[in-house]
Amino acid sequence: MRPFRLLAVLLPVLISLPLHAQQFANTCHASSSYDVTLRTDSLLFDRAAPAPSRVEIRQGALRTDGMPVQLNAEDQDRLSLFEREARELAPRVRAVAQNGVDMAAQALRAEAGGMGMSADTRAEFDRRLAADASELKQRIEASRSTRDWQGDVGEQYANRIIADLMPLLAADLGQQAMNAALSGDLQAAANLRDRATSLATELQPRLQRRMQALQPQVEALCPAIRRLAELQQGVRGSNGQPLNLLQIGQ
Repeated sequence: MRPFRLLAVLLPVLISLPLHAQQFANTCHASSSYDVTLRTDSLLFDRAAPAPSRVEIRQGALRTDGMPVQLNAEDQDRLSLFEREARELAPRVRAVAQNGVDMAAQALRAEAGGMGMSADTRAEFDRRLAADASELKQRIEASRSTRDWQGDVGEQYANRIIADLMPLLAADLGQQAMNAALSGDLQAAANLRDRATSLATELQPRLQRRMQALQPQVEALCPAIRRLAELQQGVRGSNGQPLNLLQIGQ
């Protein structure tokens, strides 16, 4: 269920963002082969291959694959600005991520509100959704590395949310169907049973449309990302090759 895929590894200059990586790449035309960790005193970029597989930036100093790199004054200034502006960008990204969680939760509440749920079901739905959203936002706030979101972490969260909430809605619709059948309205009962069966499929396009409202917040990050790409230009690692921590396409 794509709207629930709130977490993805995006760019190594970012911590997390509740959007699919391809959507972000299409918005800012940015990509990277590195993961990044915001350490207390440095930025660490790492990847499996090719070399350099480990790039550390610390107050204008540069090490690639464990070797210090001699830099001129201009490159030192560039990397100092790169580190500072990357750190300034991180809380903005986390804010967008958390806004995305809030937006998804609001969209779910709005969709659930039109299902005629009982008061008890609605209260339990709201309680579970608030708990799931709070846990996710806390994880976003605590994260300082894109490695926190590697693999299928986002999909695992999606599945947990779906497993937590969808059966609750389906059970309520099933009860509504039973009540309709007992009252003699067999057509309404059949419609409600069909709706319970296809609940996730029906919700998907509506939630996708609602989540598009996050797009302007993503677009607002693009100038800062392009600025980081510009700051790294001309800086080379110990192997003499450009760092290319971040690529901007057309």
